Amino acid sequence: MKIPFIQPAAVGAELANIADALARGQLAGDGHYTRRCHQWLEQRLGCRHALLTHSGTSALDMAAILCDLAPGDEVILPSYTFVSTANAFVLRGAVPVFVDIRADNLNLDERLIAAAITPRTRAIAVVHYAGVACEMDAIMALASRHHLLVVEDAAQALLATYKGRKLGTIGHLGCISFHETKNLISGEGGALLINDERFAGRAEVVREKGTDRSRFLRGEVDKYTWIDIGSSYLPSEVVAAFLEAQLAQADAVTERRRAVWRRYHVGLQALAAAGRIGLPRGDYDDRQDNGHLFYVLADTLATRLALAAHLKALGISSISHYVPLHSSPAGRKWGRAGSEMTVTDDICGRLLRLPIYYGISDAQVDAVINAVKQFYSARTQTRAAR
Repeated sequence: MKIPFIQPAAVGAELANIADALARGQLAGDGHYTRRCHQWLEQRLGCRHALLTHSGTSALDMAAILCDLAPGDEVILPSYTFVSTANAFVLRGAVPVFVDIRADNLNLDERLIAAAITPRTRAIAVVHYAGVACEMDAIMALASRHHLLVVEDAAQALLATYKGRKLGTIGHLGCISFHETKNLISGEGGALLINDERFAGRAEVVREKGTDRSRFLRGEVDKYTWIDIGSSYLPSEVVAAFLEAQLAQADAVTERRRAVWRRYHVGLQALAAAGRIGLPRGDYDDRQDNGHLFYVLADTLATRLALAAHLKALGISSISHYVPLHSSPAGRKWGRAGSEMTVTDDICGRLLRLPIYYGISDAQVDAVINAVKQFYSARTQTRAAR
């Protein structure tokens, strides 16, 4: 493609860091660079503790373990999300209860959560779609009234905020992804953010294969042993070394993506004003997104498919997004709907994501904008000819 959908890139000292990690003589996890990443996350985000994992999925898996779910317990979450959000809880024997999303930001509709709560509900898993915050005040208040845990799937939301607080640090547990499609990357990678101190000790154990090895390394016990369930969730020092260099450039990367997002929004505004496409909302006063993704909403599935084909013919890569989990084979088998899915079912067929990444140039963004305009101009001319 002339303009790929994403293009992962080094943005600083990634290769030098990897060479340094090798020179230090430790490539297994929890070395020098892992500690530096933990410190950065805790200081920049304001969470109590941060633990690197080998994926955002692993962070969600750890969060689900820490929720201490029993078979048949229920977790409320959106259907319009990546499978990992639900899979983590299904693996603990819990039932995902799918609730519809808001039309304005495609996040879990907080107004529908209360009706989905049952005596078996134990947690709410929110997803900050496109790095835009859910209505966290309302969700946290509801969770408090019903004694529920809140897990933030902030995979797309690193450095985005809600009322001045970083996403991933408001719920009891937060999960971040550093997959190559995210703003800051390590190829694969993630982090669990611990915002409630009662989970800190067990999180270390779960991450270290169910052992108290972390306490042993700190000299708190004379040997370590198996004390809980867990797995090997920590990434290697090579991954952490790459990530540390990305974190060092976090502000520059985030601001560039926000600038690209704004350029798309301004450039496509006329089409939106004419009712030809829908655009993401960009007028919040109480939250700041991180420019993670930009999408347009076509009027129908057929139009979205035609637009994607038009862009592809011009060498521009675009993609749709999630197949709703409530309609998937596994979602029907292990989950259930907790509300009508009107918005989810409507949005999933009409949404098309446009290229956005750190290295995309203004000229490339303008080329995408012009290609979208060209598509709709051609359709207008075709209708006029009829």
